Amino acid sequence: MEIIILKDHEQVSRYAFNIVSETLKKKRNAVLGMSTGKTPLRLYELMANAYKKRKISFKDVITFNLDEYIGIDGKHIGSYRSYMNKNLFLHTDINPKNIFFPDNNIKHLCSSGNEYEKKIKQKGGIDLQILGIGENGHIGYNEPISSLSSRTRVKMLTSATMVLNKYPFKGTKIKQPRFAMTMGIGTIMEAKKIIILATGSNKEDIVAKAIEGPVTAMHPASVLQFHNNVKFIIDEAAAKKLKLKDYYKEIQKYQKDILKKHKR
Repeated sequence: MEIIILKDHEQVSRYAFNIVSETLKKKRNAVLGMSTGKTPLRLYELMANAYKKRKISFKDVITFNLDEYIGIDGKHIGSYRSYMNKNLFLHTDINPKNIFFPDNNIKHLCSSGNEYEKKIKQKGGIDLQILGIGENGHIGYNEPISSLSSRTRVKMLTSATMVLNKYPFKGTKIKQPRFAMTMGIGTIMEAKKIIILATGSNKEDIVAKAIEGPVTAMHPASVLQFHNNVKFIIDEAAAKKLKLKDYYKEIQKYQKDILKKHKR
């Protein structure tokens, strides 16, 4: 596990963008795991801008989103399909056939989780998973006490999560769904590489627990301590309560110095 501490949200987003960009340059048909919420918005803006400048292409890229609300139409502003279209997909050359979301049709709930798992495997697995972290430690919609080996399935959202994610539903006729289909923690852990972004003082408690606390289902993101290729990319505000903050920065500086020597 690598801890990258940067100044602010902008630097976190640009650092993450560089990782995405390098991934696509090395593998044109890379499989990306996509996250939603407020944290990755600037990252997606940078990705869209890079496409417009013809620096990267999404033509052969395959994407799998972490989750989707149950029973909501993909065109509704509150759906995660709508979020991804608005903030990334419609601004790139990605093939719509290469975009995947969990099937959120109420009639298919018994089988959609297994079908999503099969699709991920058929595409060769996720090369780079982009994650955010909820204030209660959820990754995807794996709320506290989710099994650390769980697979794609239906989850009921906590009241706290509902409150934090209600903004797209304000002024609409659709009530915010209480249930979502989400990749499981076990599914997420199978990604070849993971980057998890966290910014702001509201994340300082959970970031400290996820990185330095015990691995526990009460803080689902803590399971990432077991992944062999994960980067926590966080800003100063989110890093405030890390006990080994200075040590992580020393490692960061050392790595930068080594890279500079190799470039000479």
